[in-house]
Amino acid sequence: MSFDGEQYPGVQAPTSDSQGFRLNHTMLRVKDPEKALAFYSRIFGMRVLRRLDFEEMQFSLYFLARLDANEQPPEDAAERTAWTFDQRGILELTHNWGTEQQDDFAYHDGNAEPQGFGHICFSVPDLDAAVAWFDANDVEFVKRPDQGKMKDVAFVKDADGYWIEIVEAARLKQLGD
Repeated sequence: MSFDGEQYPGVQAPTSDSQGFRLNHTMLRVKDPEKALAFYSRIFGMRVLRRLDFEEMQFSLYFLARLDANEQPPEDAAERTAWTFDQRGILELTHNWGTEQQDDFAYHDGNAEPQGFGHICFSVPDLDAAVAWFDANDVEFVKRPDQGKMKDVAFVKDADGYWIEIVEAARLKQLGD
């Protein structure tokens, strides 16, 4: 018998109508794309798969991913766009033009009142090495792995103040029932 998901009140069996659906990306609005792209490419090793500009509405979308060594996106821009929208685990950074020039401009991170959006998460192969890497690169911590009640989980902030959870999967086996 194969695993069919944990069951709780409200969970319903999927129908064939949703066959093939997959979560493709999560979008974060960023004030300054240069700072955001520097952070995600340098600190997390993500690559920009595709940039789409919408001049009439004055915003740009940057689609980033951390690809495995054997993954090779298509060179052709149209094919790469389609390929990008068929992936899993994509981060979309949305830049509304001009925000980078507004000194007092900031997006709500979702963790201050009123709470809403909370964080994105990266799984890393070695949490201690990741923490050392973040320290060496002056990444701001919200919580270190040895702080608080939930051990072996870290939270850092990106260039816009969004929280990023950092986990090492093998350390989390004891969570839950």
